[in-house]
Parts: sequence; C-alpha cells; structure tokens
Amino acid sequence: MNVEMFSQHLLAPQRQAHLPADACSGAAGGAACGDLIRVSVALDRSSPEGSVLDAGFDASGCGAAIAAGSATVALVQGKPLLDAARVGASEIAAELGGLSPAKQHAAELAADALHRALGWALRRQATLAPAHARTLVAMSGGVDSAVAALIVAERGEQAVAVTLELWSDPENDGDRSCCSAQAVRSARALAQSMGMAHFSIDLREEFRAGVVDGWLADHAAGLTPNPCVRCNGNVRLDAMLELAGRLGARKLATGHYARTEGGADGEVLLRIALDEAKDQSYALAALSPNSLARLSFPLGELTKPEVRELAGEAGLEVARRPDSQDLCFLAGTRSADFLERHGGLARRPGAIVDREGRTLGEHGGVHTLTVGQRHGLGIGGGEPLYVISTDPRANTVTVGPREQLRTSRVSVREVTLHRDGGRVDAVKVRYRGGRMPCRVEGEPCAGAHRQVEVRMLEQIERTAPGQIACLYAGDVIVGHGTIARGSDASPGA
Repeated sequence: MNVEMFSQHLLAPQRQAHLPADACSGAAGGAACGDLIRVSVALDRSSPEGSVLDAGFDASGCGAAIAAGSATVALVQGKPLLDAARVGASEIAAELGGLSPAKQHAAELAADALHRALGWALRRQATLAPAHARTLVAMSGGVDSAVAALIVAERGEQAVAVTLELWSDPENDGDRSCCSAQAVRSARALAQSMGMAHFSIDLREEFRAGVVDGWLADHAAGLTPNPCVRCNGNVRLDAMLELAGRLGARKLATGHYARTEGGADGEVLLRIALDEAKDQSYALAALSPNSLARLSFPLGELTKPEVRELAGEAGLEVARRPDSQDLCFLAGTRSADFLERHGGLARRPGAIVDREGRTLGEHGGVHTLTVGQRHGLGIGGGEPLYVISTDPRANTVTVGPREQLRTSRVSVREVTLHRDGGRVDAVKVRYRGGRMPCRVEGEPCAGAHRQVEVRMLEQIERTAPGQIACLYAGDVIVGHGTIARGSDASPGA
C-alpha cells in the first residue's frame, strides 16, 4: 500500500461535497457497514463520446470511504463514458496505491456508487454517436452471457456489457439470483476482467410494476403465470434495447439459446435453438419482430457443453458455475412465502374435492397449487391424484387420476399471430415441454385476437391456466398467447 497516494486523497479529497449541475447520483453502503459513499456525475450531452463533464462525491464513515470517493472522481473526470464504465474496485484501489483487505470494501462501495450514477446518466443524458461495430451484451454473471460476449468480441465487434438490478429482498439469497445487487457486482467484475465497459441499471420499480405485481395478481386469481415471458417481452429486453440505442450500439446480444429468422416480408421471428434441450425461445415469445431485428443470440447454434468448453479455453472462472434454477425474484425463497410477504396471500384453507364433489382433504390456498400438480396435496392412499382444476371463488381444488388431465383442446387468450393461423402446426404449453402437433380452429388471420381455440392432433396433459402457449410453423414461433381457464374445464374434450 502506497501511504502517500492514499493520504493525498484522504487529506485533500477531490470535489468532496460537490454536486454537479444536472447531476445523476448513485449511493452505496449504509447501516450494515457504517460507511456511505455517494458519487454524482453529469455528462456532456453534446459530446459524441458522452464524456463526464463534471463529477463529485460525498462520503461518511471511515477515512477509506472518503479516499475512495476522491479517487473515483479523479478517475472518471473528463473521461469518455465508456472509459468511465471500465473503472471498478481494482482501479480505485490502484489509484489509492493499493488497499489492505480491511480497506478494500471502500473501493467496492465507491465502484457500486459510481456505476449506479453512470447507469442513471446513461438513461437520462447519454446519446453516443452510432458505432456499427459496437454491440451491447446483456451480462448476468453466468457462463452463457460471458461466452456470448466472447463470441461478439471474436467477431471483431466492441462489446459493452450491461446488467440489470431487478429485485432486492433481504429474505432472498442474492448470490443465487441473476438480478440482485450481488449479481450486478459479480457481473461487473467479470465484464471488466474481460476488458469490457460495464453498466448497471436499476430497474427495480419497473420490474415490480411490470412483472411481480402481475405475477402476484395472477396467483390471487388462481392462475399460474410465466413471469419470464412478461419480463423479456415488456421490461428487461426493451429497456436494454433502449440503452443500446443511447450507446450507439447496433445490436443487443444475450446469452439465450435461441435463433432468429427473417421472412420474405422482412419480419424477423424466433426460431428454436440448435440444442432444443436448452432452447429458451419460449421465454422470448412476447418479443416483437421489431425488437428481434435488433437482437443477436450468439449461442443459438451451440450446445451447453460447447459453451462451457469455450469458457474454459478462455480461462473464465464461470466456466463450471451451475445454472440458476429459481425465478430470479425468488432466489431460494419458497413461492408460498413470497406470495404471503409481497402479495398478502396468506394461508386460506379450503376443500380438496373430486369431480363428484366428495371432500378428500384440505389445501392451504388455491394460490399454492397448480393444475397437474401431484405432490404436496396431503392425500394419502389409493391411486395417485393430480390437480385437475382450481376455483379461487369457491376456494376449492379438484383432483382426479392422471387420465382426467388428458385433453384434445386448448383455449388461448390474448393471442398475437405473426402469420395466418393456418400456418400453425404445433404448440408448446410448458417451458420444459415439447412441441405437440395441432391446428388452430378457424384459421384466423395474422394479428391480435381475443381468443383462439387450438385443437390437438393427439391428446395432451392439461396445462395450468396462465401459462404461455407458443404457436409454431416448423421450428419458427409464429404466435403466442395465454392459456385460458376454459382449458381446464373438462377432461377428454
């Protein structure tokens, strides 16, 4: 540790208590550690590089926090936005002559505060000159997005990384989430170790309003929603596409396993990935063709083992990191606990009945069960029973043998068709399910439809209302909608 460099920033801090005009600020720290650092920046709106026109900081707590705030301002003042976005905890520590382990947390807090400020500045003030070879890469901190960035760079493009902070909950395991504050810090370190500028964007309010509130409301109505489709189609990717435009980037690349295909009319649609076992196009189904035209899926032609091999060859520490399994906002929290804490959906006992109305047991609330569920019913003995339907008004759950789940008909509401219904030859009704042969009754034309009926060519097991139905022509998604409650009305229909 160089004491002289540290002392210079501690005893004569640069722009302490300075708030630039039209500032965008970010803060990190607080009660947990006692240190708090706030960094404020203002961009030169006329600069094609979005240079940091002015910067300032304030800090409370230990002396290391003050020194780290001063070092951060010194590093970014006058720098182009992309250069400022390459400044992390290691650069701040180096500006201070190196830090002992006990003081390293101050550099980490300063980096967090800086990147929150830069994120706001990017959204409010930046309009960088277009750069044909620049691509924004969605980084989660996992192996897939890291390899997507590698491939972008190998193509000779300038890769710029962005990570979204979507949810914060002290009851969650932040290390298991792809969108927590911990995940943002991990993704930033990974991106900067790969030589990329990195931005972190706080979309917690938008995510709560656009995804979580709807998820809670659907559960209260006895539905089983798919929040990932809603997030990708209405919140997350649209926000990053807007950021790509502000950064002058031509494309947004993600680590999804999916592909795109341009039609004769120029409209871009989704195709399933080469590795169908890892295909994620179902979760992207709500994206518009206009959005898809600006998206790139570098992993679409790769298998998961190939992706891990590429990461290993590049020396990335995430090469063997396990994939996340939970919904990002659950992250180790039981669904029932989350519903009660954030949606007020407490235990509400009701009857479990068969189709003849005989009471077989008691459930804790229709919002805790889903069509097709077998385990957790608390009904012992006899043949296995499955949830056939739920009735939130009567607060009852109807169960029956597995054959009562079979159906030849699926009602789909709020449907978007990118091609005429006569082109549809298969449907997928579960994220991990397969494509099943079908036809759309009435062969509706392309466009928006309140509801369509899908006739299966062979019986399938009924899917919970609220789930997404993806409609295919071959391996191309040509439409999507939400499975309606009428789909669980009668077996064998």
